Amino acid sequence: MRNQHIRTELPGPLARAMIARDVKVASPSYPRDYPFAMSHGRGTEAWDVDGNRFLDFAAGIAVCATGHAHPQVVDAIKEAAGKFLHISSDYWHENMVALGERLAEVAPMREPVMSFLCQSGTESVEGAIKLARYVTGRPRFIGFLGGFHGRTMGSLSFTSSKYTQQKGFAPTMPGVTHVPYPNTYRPLFAGSDQGKAVLDYIRMLFERNVPPSEVAAILVEPIQGEGGYLVPPDGFLAGLRAICDEHGILLIFDEVQSGVGRTGRMYACEHWGVEPDILTSAKGLGSGLPIGAIIAKRKWMEQWKRGAHGNTYGGNPLSCAAALATLDLVKNGLAANAERVGAYFMERLREMQRDYPCIGEVRGKGLMIGMELIEPDADRTPARKLCDDLVTRGYQNGLILLSCGTSTLRFMPPLSVTEAEVDEAVGLLRIALSEALNP
Repeated sequence: MRNQHIRTELPGPLARAMIARDVKVASPSYPRDYPFAMSHGRGTEAWDVDGNRFLDFAAGIAVCATGHAHPQVVDAIKEAAGKFLHISSDYWHENMVALGERLAEVAPMREPVMSFLCQSGTESVEGAIKLARYVTGRPRFIGFLGGFHGRTMGSLSFTSSKYTQQKGFAPTMPGVTHVPYPNTYRPLFAGSDQGKAVLDYIRMLFERNVPPSEVAAILVEPIQGEGGYLVPPDGFLAGLRAICDEHGILLIFDEVQSGVGRTGRMYACEHWGVEPDILTSAKGLGSGLPIGAIIAKRKWMEQWKRGAHGNTYGGNPLSCAAALATLDLVKNGLAANAERVGAYFMERLREMQRDYPCIGEVRGKGLMIGMELIEPDADRTPARKLCDDLVTRGYQNGLILLSCGTSTLRFMPPLSVTEAEVDEAVGLLRIALSEALNP
């Protein structure tokens, strides 16, 4: 059954014309999966330039936390824009100071923190690893296979979700050793406790290959994003905290994708009650405006000397205004909505799982949900082609989706999504899956 909101062939004539213009002037490096050319959006709904309406369950890669064009966020940006657009981080202004205070209030550390504001997730990771080296005087790091931390040269040295992100750019920053991220659905180690196995692997590295006294920090996503929306087993993050404490290593949580209410808590690490030394934030923090933050325990960040780290656009008044409005909305209902509607969404997807053997696992927390697709065999072989096909067919049916990992669909709609919109999305997903299985 054709989605009544899709009025033209996809892409429509106006979208095709825009894409034809773009191909002549834009870098081919953008990893675009399908030809969606946006006109405008409201909440979970997005319209393309030909007037076709879509449900957006990607939210700009988990950026549009409050939905498209939330009026409270838009009003905050307009008010800030009417005063001034930029003054640089060499000076002070109210929105920048207020955002620092708000980030300190919501930080998952139970001691005073300080923040450094920037423009993106990769920049926040760059700053975090610079801070860790600065305060420890150590050169090495531990990262995780499957992790994604950005594409600038420092953060790229940790990124390992796809080799295409590293190909052609070697050598990246030296000193990063990668270890497996625990995957309970696809265990790499014998035994049932994959978290303990990874922790034991790190301890073995420290005995045989990587002197722990040279390790500045362990950088980890509390829930791995690009690597497959993997939720770690209970005890894993606490185990990392214990290893760090034993060896004087800093623990950095990359919450660029999982933070700001995405999992039903302000930060995903709160599900396990584990505190980092440094936390990186971005994506949903500004509801679409470019902003990132390094949030660190004060005892670490106050060691930075004047000029040790800086930028031009950090603390931009418009981005700070958007972030303040976003944090208000998340605190006053959207995080709770993510927890409630996310549980409902996972229930609906597990109903689908009973009908379709190709759905191997549904996992996640809040509105950070992955659905892993497998081939019809006993080995849980990843269904790569089916996953790619389903992303494309979702678009053709009016549902914006992205994948992650080897063969996992990821669902990250705005935190304001309703159960009715989830029902509509599941209906479109069923149609797309039936088409993909019966072309």
